[in-house]
Amino acid sequence: MFALTPARTAVLHALADTFIPPLAEGSPAGSEGLDVSKLEEAIREQPLGAQAEFGQLLDLLEKPVLGLTWFGPLKPFRKLDAAQREQLLQSWASSNLPQLRKAFHALRKLCTFLYYGGSQVDLPAAWGGLGYPGPLEKPVDTPRPIRPLQPSQDTEYDCEVLVIGSGAGGGVIAGELARAGYDVLVLEKGPYCHGCDFTQREVDMLGKLYDAKGTLTTQDGSIGILAGSCLGGGTTVNWAGSFRTPDYVLQEWAREHQVPHFTTLEFKESLNAVARALSVNTSYPRHNGQNQALWDGSTRLGEEVKLIPRNEKGLDDSDAHFQALGYTTMGDAFGIKQGTLNTYLLSAFEHGARILPDTRVERVTIAQGRATGAEACYTAADGRQHRIRVRARRVVVAGGSIQTPALLLRSGLKHPHLGRHLHLHPTVAVAALYPQRMNSWHGPSMSVVNDTYTQLHGTNFGAKLETPPTHPGLLSMVLPWLSGRQHHELMRQAAHLGSFIVLTRDRDGGRVSIDKHGAPLIDYSLSEFDRGNMLAGVQAAARIHVAAGAHTVYLPHGTLPTLHAQDGVLQNPDVLARLPHLSWKPNHFGLYSAHQMSTCRMGGDAATHPLKPNGETVEVQNLFVADASAFPACSGVNPMLTIMALAHYTAQGIKASKASEARPATAVA
Repeated sequence: MFALTPARTAVLHALADTFIPPLAEGSPAGSEGLDVSKLEEAIREQPLGAQAEFGQLLDLLEKPVLGLTWFGPLKPFRKLDAAQREQLLQSWASSNLPQLRKAFHALRKLCTFLYYGGSQVDLPAAWGGLGYPGPLEKPVDTPRPIRPLQPSQDTEYDCEVLVIGSGAGGGVIAGELARAGYDVLVLEKGPYCHGCDFTQREVDMLGKLYDAKGTLTTQDGSIGILAGSCLGGGTTVNWAGSFRTPDYVLQEWAREHQVPHFTTLEFKESLNAVARALSVNTSYPRHNGQNQALWDGSTRLGEEVKLIPRNEKGLDDSDAHFQALGYTTMGDAFGIKQGTLNTYLLSAFEHGARILPDTRVERVTIAQGRATGAEACYTAADGRQHRIRVRARRVVVAGGSIQTPALLLRSGLKHPHLGRHLHLHPTVAVAALYPQRMNSWHGPSMSVVNDTYTQLHGTNFGAKLETPPTHPGLLSMVLPWLSGRQHHELMRQAAHLGSFIVLTRDRDGGRVSIDKHGAPLIDYSLSEFDRGNMLAGVQAAARIHVAAGAHTVYLPHGTLPTLHAQDGVLQNPDVLARLPHLSWKPNHFGLYSAHQMSTCRMGGDAATHPLKPNGETVEVQNLFVADASAFPACSGVNPMLTIMALAHYTAQGIKASKASEARPATAVA
C-alpha cells in the first residue's frame, strides 16, 4: 500500500510550488495549500498497481537519473532551480512518451485540485484572490430521516431482495419493492450524509462522496471519471439535469438490441412516474452567468436552446436560494434537490427497508445457477471492520457502470461481453473570459442546453453543449497549464470565466476488467469518429462564447490555443480552423466523464448481451442489474432519469414475476 515518506512529501511540496508559484501580491504558494494527508488517502483508493506506480514516480523525482527524462541536468527535482523545475514539467506535458504525459497530468491535477479546492479550513488557498466566496452559511441542521443499520460485529441478514447500490437505479428499485411489501435490504459502499454533513468544500466532498475519492481514471490517466459513491449515489452529487431519453435513442435501442419495451407505453409510464417522484420542472427563472451566455450566444447565432428540466422543488427567486444551487453538486445541504435520498430511499426506509451504508460488497453468492445473497465488509465510524453475509431470494446490482461489472466478474460471471462496451460521454470544457463578472459558481450548474449538434452527419451521434460547475478545484484541473504563472494568473480571473462543456455521445466504447485483487481497471481510447464529433462541438462552443460577448476563449488542448474577439467578432479564426490538426493523443488534452454506461448491456441476443430484456443476467437466475450499465448503448443525455425509469420498469417486472409465482397452476383438460 502507498505510503508517504519524508522524502516523498518534500518532493510533493516542491512540485506544488512549481505548479502554483506565489504571485507578487502575496498569494500563498502551492505547498502552503497542499494537504498531503488528503493526497495520500486519494492514492490509497487506487488499485495496488497504480499505487505502486505513483510511489515509483515520486521516487524517480528524487534521483539524478531524472535528468534523462528531459535531457536536463542529472539532478533530483529538489536540486533543480525554479526555472529548471518548470522546464522539466513542460517537457513531460508535451513528451512523445505516454508515461511522462500521464505522470505530468497526475501530479498537476492532484496539486492544483488540493490547493484550489480548499481542503484546509485555516488556509482557504487562493479563494480571496479569485473572488470565490467559499462555503455559504450552513443551514440549521435537522435530524437524519433515514436511520441506517450499524452492526457492531460480524452479522448475517436475511431478506427477500438485496439491493447493492443506492443511486438512481438502486434507490428506485428499493423504493418500489419496499412499497410493494418486499423485505428489502440495501447495501451501499459509500457513507450516509445529510444536511450539514455537506460542507460545500470541494476536496472534502469529492473525497467523501465520490468513488476513489474523486480520483478515478482510466488506466492511461487520460480521462478523469466522476462517479458518485455515497447513499443516493449520483443523484446526491449530480448537476440536477433531468433529461428524458431522446426518442431516437430509445428507437435505436429497441431496434438494434432487440429490446422493444423501450418504445412501449409502459416504459413511457415509468419515465413519467420517476419524473413525478423527483418533482422535475423547468419553472426556476434564474440563470447564472455562463448559462445566460449559452442562451444569448446560441440565439444570436440562430441556434435553438432549451431549458433543462431539473429535479428541484421549494425554490424561490431569492439570492439565498440562487447561491445555494451552485453548491448542490457537492451534496445538497438545503434539501432542494430531489435525489433518491429525499424520495425513493426515504420511501423505502419508511416502508421497512433496511439500509446499510459504508459496506463494500465483495461478491454475490451463487448456488446451482441462482443468486443467493452476498458477502461484504462493513466499516464502522471508528474504523473497525465487520464481515457481513446476506441471504436473499433475489439480488439486484446497481453499483454503477464501473463497479457493477467488477462485482459480477469477482462473483464468477464469465459472459464475454461483461465489462465491454463502456461508454463515457467523453467531455471537454471550453472556457472564456467575459468583461463582466460571471460568478458561475452560484446558481444552477446547468439550466440551458444547445442540442444543435447532437445528430451529426446523418447519424445518432454528436455532442450536446451544456455548462458545468465552476468551483475553483475542478476549474483548476480543467484549465490547461503552460506554466505556473500563466495558470495561477488565469485562475485569478475565475470570477470572469464562463465555461461550456461539450458532452459527446460516443459510438465506440471501452472496457472494465479487474486486476488480480478484484479492483476495476478502466480502458478507453477516444476513437477518431468520436473525436471528430467532439471537436465539432468545441468549435461550436467557441463561436457561441464569442457571440455572447467573450473577448478571450481558451480551447481545451494542452498547448492552450487561444481565440481573441472584439465586439462579437472572432479576430483569429485560423486558430479555430487548425484545431482538428493538433495532436489529440491521450493526455495531450483534458478529457472527463460524469456518465458511465453500457458495461452490462441488456438485449435480446444472449450471446452478445449479458442481461435479458427484463434486467436478469443470462448466466445466473434471480440476479438482476438496474443501473446505467444495463443501457444497450449510451443515452446521449445526462442519464439519471433514464436509469431511474429503467429501474422502475425492472421493478414492475420483479413484482409481476412474484405475482405469477404465487398464482396456483391452472389445470388443463
